[in-house]
Amino acid sequence: MILTALLLIQASAQAAQPQVDCENAMTQMDMNICAGREYQAADRELNAVWKKASQRAKSVDKDVGGGTQHRELLAAQRAWLTFRDAQCSFEANQYRGGSIMPLIRSTCLTALTEARTKQLREYLEFPG
Repeated sequence: MILTALLLIQASAQAAQPQVDCENAMTQMDMNICAGREYQAADRELNAVWKKASQRAKSVDKDVGGGTQHRELLAAQRAWLTFRDAQCSFEANQYRGGSIMPLIRSTCLTALTEARTKQLREYLEFPG
């Protein structure tokens, strides 16, 4: 019963999303939608890598006893989120009122999110 309800919700959400060929987006609306999807994918990847980085920092803290790595990583992530959102608002607001504004914002969010994901991956690869 619960599975059926979840499948219906998922189907409804998919039906609500416009069908756009992002390989051949021609209109500004299509480009905005595709850029938003790219950001959503980058954000999902960031969240997956963040989870691993956070777990690693907690593990390091446990190993060294009383460590501060997780607290510092969390503070850095929160500061980065504030920076990312402010930077992308700044970049997008240069086009305030224009139909390209969502594309500019999503493109910025994607680029900064992918860069942060790379930083967190480097942390995970660091021997320690």
